[in-house]
Amino acid sequence: MTKKPNPRILLAEDEEAMRVYLERALSKAGYDVSSVDRGTEAIPLLESEEFDLLLSDIVMPEMDGIELAQRCAEISPRTKVMFITGFAAVSLRASREQPHAKVLSKPFHLRDLVLEVERVFEEQREASL
Repeated sequence: MTKKPNPRILLAEDEEAMRVYLERALSKAGYDVSSVDRGTEAIPLLESEEFDLLLSDIVMPEMDGIELAQRCAEISPRTKVMFITGFAAVSLRASREQPHAKVLSKPFHLRDLVLEVERVFEEQREASL
């Protein structure tokens, strides 16, 4: 029996300290994480690789997380989307424009982030049964 590979996460976060912090926590939790500092850098990765989850900040330069999620839905429709944001109004917009995406508001505890990511993958597993 072959072992299923770890779920792959594409992390798009423009704030370097937060990106490093999140990447380290998710990697320690057993996920294969690729990270970029803007949405426009995520697009080529979505086109060339397969990811199980796009974890994106909403407010970023060049392309915001909502636009990135819309492009992700076109390029890689099976990739789940989860947003992180520090802005309540932006969170409401994300919920309206991407109703199936989970929105986690900053500040959050790393344990909460990992639990939410695990929940996304658990829902995905249950849906595929």
